[in-house]
Amino acid sequence: MGEISIKINIADRVYPLRVDVEEEEIIRHAAKLVNERIKELQDNYAVRDKQDLLSMCVLQYATGMIKAERSAQQHEEGLEEKVHELDSLLTDFFKK
Repeated sequence: MGEISIKINIADRVYPLRVDVEEEEIIRHAAKLVNERIKELQDNYAVRDKQDLLSMCVLQYATGMIKAERSAQQHEEGLEEKVHELDSLLTDFFKK
């Protein structure tokens, strides 16, 4: 559908972006989550420097993403194993 220009505020800084129309809602939601996480970190720790808060926030999100990727990979491997087992069972069944 095309690109649009938007402005995103993260940690009291405005970032102009050009995004696909379909991605606008996702990007705005992501920015909201980042700002909420920064606020939580600021409230819970004696850190005031925005760069430190951003770094901590990115580390938390990156850690969560890696955990999710590993979990998905383990599920895929388990599913692949089950498919092979089912294939073997069906192959044996149809050989008879």
